[in-house]
Amino acid sequence: MKIRIIFFCLLIALAGFGRIEAFAQQDEDVRGAFMTTRPKASDKSTRPSPTSNSKPSHRRPRAVTTNSSTSGNIAPKSGVTTAPVATARTSTPRIGLGLTLFMRDSNGLAVRTDPSHEFRKGDHVRFLLETNSDGYLYVFNTTDGGQPVMLYPDPELDEAGNYIQAHVPFEIPSSTAAEERLRWLTFDEHAGAEKIYFVFTREPLASVPIEDDLISYCRENEAKCPWHPATEVWTRVQEELNAPVQIAKVEGLGKAQSSAEHRAATRGIGLNRDDPEPSLVMLTASTNKNMLVATLQLVHKSVSLLESDAEESQPAPRR
Repeated sequence: MKIRIIFFCLLIALAGFGRIEAFAQQDEDVRGAFMTTRPKASDKSTRPSPTSNSKPSHRRPRAVTTNSSTSGNIAPKSGVTTAPVATARTSTPRIGLGLTLFMRDSNGLAVRTDPSHEFRKGDHVRFLLETNSDGYLYVFNTTDGGQPVMLYPDPELDEAGNYIQAHVPFEIPSSTAAEERLRWLTFDEHAGAEKIYFVFTREPLASVPIEDDLISYCRENEAKCPWHPATEVWTRVQEELNAPVQIAKVEGLGKAQSSAEHRAATRGIGLNRDDPEPSLVMLTASTNKNMLVATLQLVHKSVSLLESDAEESQPAPRR
């Protein structure tokens, strides 16, 4: 009887080991599919490079900008014009998004941080994002399941543009923003579960203002900005969220942002295979998808560590 129990336990252990190996292999496959689309370090001809030392633009190339007067998706006199509906493509790779979360440490450095970290009032974070193909990135936020708010594009950042090139990383918010308040996302005193939605598309989302449309809309409707997506837009995002997405995690938490990552993000230079990998890589399971939706949930506590330590150091009240 004891032999049977030992044998049964051994089978369970082997089955668990097999699952771990399968997960490890999937991580390797996802990372490999993403990283192999980066150019080799020696192949400089395929790496996007800046045309000047100026800040890279995230506005659409003129070739893909449409004339709103002829578009069939024009919003009714609200100051918001819409972009063309996504067109079908063939022989396209799976859409991929690489993400690294940085937190500002006591020395002001950006350090790789686990998204499961418990954030408190006064903590500052920044996202470094990288895609494996050209497209458009939207970032939305909900607090405790409330109304979604669009964090990016932002009328105060990148001229309200959200067009990105394959493997040219960029920061949200930018570390080169003119004002300090625009360089980090800062947690306030209101506790809650912050859910961040990353929406990457091959073509602009219809009915979502970007660039001059977003700037004009927020100038004329200050009370309605940050912009809130309409019900039909958010319903589509939620539907795409149910589509299968493969995720791989990479080691290296606690490390400061490398000079290569910072230089690439601030100058619009493409990364190569020798540069640091994103902390998280997300890839659609199908090649025929034109949209990737992924989420991160950040836990937000109401008090800072200093306030928490001060409360714990207070003597207990006498009875």
